[in-house]
Amino acid sequence: MSVDTLSRAACRHQLRQARRALSPEQQKQAAISLARHLPDHTLVQHAQSVALYIANDGELDPHLLAEVLHTRGKRLALPVLHPFHSQHLLFLEYLPGQPMRTNRYGIPEPDLDKTRVVPMAELDLILLPLVGFDNAGNRMGMGGGFYDRTLGCLDMGARPQLIGLAHECQRVDQLPVAPWDVPMDAIATAGGLIDLAG
Repeated sequence: MSVDTLSRAACRHQLRQARRALSPEQQKQAAISLARHLPDHTLVQHAQSVALYIANDGELDPHLLAEVLHTRGKRLALPVLHPFHSQHLLFLEYLPGQPMRTNRYGIPEPDLDKTRVVPMAELDLILLPLVGFDNAGNRMGMGGGFYDRTLGCLDMGARPQLIGLAHECQRVDQLPVAPWDVPMDAIATAGGLIDLAG
């Protein structure tokens, strides 16, 4: 898909429709494939602390991947809406299967417990959801800017490695890029890791 003639909003709408159109069986197989191949990638193998997410709105679901990483001794974390800084995220320790609550966007997240906060400096890798991506590693999110704001204030040398997770139908030739967009280090789909041009 080319987005040369599409606005960011129109592009986001089309890509969200594409991922929501995937059948439950396609979603299930994508989650299984991701859990089979991604744990053996170097970025994941070397990471001790890994943040991921609870899938929503047709996103590639990392719940099986989380179970694999947990059995391999990785410390897991999930994003929660920051209670004081608008449109920022905190990361809390996560154990697969733990009780969750629904945030104001209808997305499950752990109960806010300051004793379980994982500082950004302790995260080695963040697996991010995305709406669209291109081969240069550009990511289009849902439009709220939560990840971009949270990660944008970090020094590039100090921030965790970033892998965007997506279905292949979310790939476009070239995304319109904004100055605040944080590029990915890699993109992973059910088919494997995608080499990035830049």
